[in-house]
Amino acid sequence: MGARKGAVVTGSTSGIGLGIARALAAQGADLMLNGLETPGEVQELCAEITKDHGVEVRYSSADMADGEQVRAMIAEAESAFEGVDILVNNAGIQHVAEIEAFAPEKWDAILAINLSAAFHSTAAALPGMKARGFGRVINIASAHALVASPYKSAYVAAKHGVAGLTKTVALESAEHGVTVNAVCPGYVLTPLVENQIPETARARGISEAAVKRDVLLAAQPTKQFVEVEQIAALVTFLASPAAASITGAVLPMDGGWTAQ
Repeated sequence: MGARKGAVVTGSTSGIGLGIARALAAQGADLMLNGLETPGEVQELCAEITKDHGVEVRYSSADMADGEQVRAMIAEAESAFEGVDILVNNAGIQHVAEIEAFAPEKWDAILAINLSAAFHSTAAALPGMKARGFGRVINIASAHALVASPYKSAYVAAKHGVAGLTKTVALESAEHGVTVNAVCPGYVLTPLVENQIPETARARGISEAAVKRDVLLAAQPTKQFVEVEQIAALVTFLASPAAASITGAVLPMDGGWTAQ
């Protein structure tokens, strides 16, 4: 990855975000973690990554639904690391329901955390990236940035929005050494996915085992869940100098789902 970089990864104390954070730390990046774990769990996690990789690890409890807190987190990381060189917008939530039964507060929360947070963090980090002539913004979108599924109106709308945001900011920053890309995973067996299985089962009137077999993996021709480590490897490549010519890309990593 070259010279020491400062990285912010949102939603990074578990699941995909934690896998990405660990992979960036392994490449020598100092980290700002963000998530919902308890102070004790966070302290243990920061100490573990520092011990394993010899990087500086900080934590922000910023609420991703609050734009001012998101921007303050970026400012804190800029100060701590003398710049945010890599921004990974990963934080996300999900809710599954028919649109007529979709709670408005759930819609608002999903749009705020899955889409608006990426707007606020990118807007805050981009001036420094442009000034330094280097930056990597990597948005963790979803196959649902490219295709839809029933009962996920807010999530699909937000992820399609992330794809549009990615392309727009890539064009705005293309002459400044900054790339902006989106990674679109298929189903990964993270806590987010595991937690939506009961909701999907109730919505469809089928068993949880049938949700895994006939709803989740039915979409992926490989019949395999995408692995966190695979996503993290793609992110570290996109963050590297070798990926300087990849920008504005919305990259599926979905076992062939969106090829159908």
